[in-house]
Amino acid sequence: MSSTIKISTSTLDTTKLSSSPSSPLVLRLHKQPIGMTKAFNDDTASTSSSYQPPTLSKRNRPARLDIPVRNMGFRCGSPVSPAVVVDPMEVEGEGYSVYCKKGRRQAMEDRYSTVVNLYGDSKQALFGVFDGHGGAKAAEFAAENLATNILDEVEVRDEKEIEEAVKSGYLLTDSDFLKEDLRGGSCCVTALIQNGNLVVSNAGDCRAVMSRGGVAEALTSDHRPSRKDEKHRIETLGGYVDCCRGVWRIGSLAVSRGIGDRTLKQWVTAEPETRILRLESDLEFLILASDGLWDKVSNQEAVDIARPLCIGIKNPELLAACKDLTALSISRGSTDDISVMLIHLGHFY
Repeated sequence: MSSTIKISTSTLDTTKLSSSPSSPLVLRLHKQPIGMTKAFNDDTASTSSSYQPPTLSKRNRPARLDIPVRNMGFRCGSPVSPAVVVDPMEVEGEGYSVYCKKGRRQAMEDRYSTVVNLYGDSKQALFGVFDGHGGAKAAEFAAENLATNILDEVEVRDEKEIEEAVKSGYLLTDSDFLKEDLRGGSCCVTALIQNGNLVVSNAGDCRAVMSRGGVAEALTSDHRPSRKDEKHRIETLGGYVDCCRGVWRIGSLAVSRGIGDRTLKQWVTAEPETRILRLESDLEFLILASDGLWDKVSNQEAVDIARPLCIGIKNPELLAACKDLTALSISRGSTDDISVMLIHLGHFY
C-alpha cells in the first residue's frame, strides 16, 4: 500500500511571500510511514511559492526520488510530514494546534515536534516546543531526536520510572548533540500523555501552563540564573552569575538549563524538571510555548484568552487561540520568535 507525504515549501523572505505561502509537493511512497510528525526542518531550505518545475522529456527524466522515513518501530505514530520553515507556521492536528511566528531575527530559531497515536492509541502522544539560541541547530536537533530518545527509555522502564526515563532522554539528546560539534543551544518543554498520565518536563525557559477549571497552573518553572536554587547550583560548581543590564546571566546566556551550549556545559545542564499528573475532567487544556509568549503574556491571561475558544463549544478553535495569544504578545512589543502549542486534554481522557 502506498501513502502520501506532503512536503510544504516556502521562502523565509517575508517580502516575497504570497497570500498562500506554501506549495505542497506530493510524493508517493511504497511503505506506510509510521513515526513522528516533525514541524520544522533545515533553516536554509527555501523555495519560491511561485516555482514551476521544468518540463522533462521521458528520455531525460531523472531517477526516482526516494525520501527516507524514520520508522518508530514498536510505536505506531502518525505519518511523517516534514516541512521547511515557513513564516508563519500553523498546524492543526487531532487534539492539538501549533502556531509559530518569526521575530526580528534573520532566521526562525524555534522548533516543535509531535508524536500522536502512540502504540496505535489515539489517547497517547508526545509534544514538544524548542527555543534555540545562538542559531537553530540545537532546537532542530532536539525536535528531531528528543521524542525518540524519551520513548526509547520509556519502553524499557517500569511505569514508576517515567521521570527517570524522561531525564535520560533529555541527557542523551544533549550528549548526542555535543558530539556533532555544533554551536548554540536550545530550551525545551515536553508533554508526554500516556496511560492516563500527563508528564510535563522542561529545561530552560520554555513553559507549560495548564487550565484547571479556568485557573492557570504553571506546570514548569523557568530555569534562569536569577532563580535562587539555580544560582546556588551554578556557583557551587564554580560558575559565576552576573547581572548585566538588568538580566542575570551565565556568561552571555540568560537561561541555566538546556540542550547544547558547549562552552558553558559545566553549568548549563540538560537535566529537566518533571511533574506528573493524572488526567482528570477538570484538566482542560495545556499551553506549551517559548518565552516569546511568556515574556509578554501572563499565565492567567493566556488561559483567559484561550479558554473561550477551547472549552464549552462544539468545535474547539485551538489554532485561533494560538494565533490570538501570539498577536497579543506582538502587540505588547515582543520581537522574539513565538511558538505556541495548545493541547486539548479532553481529547486524551
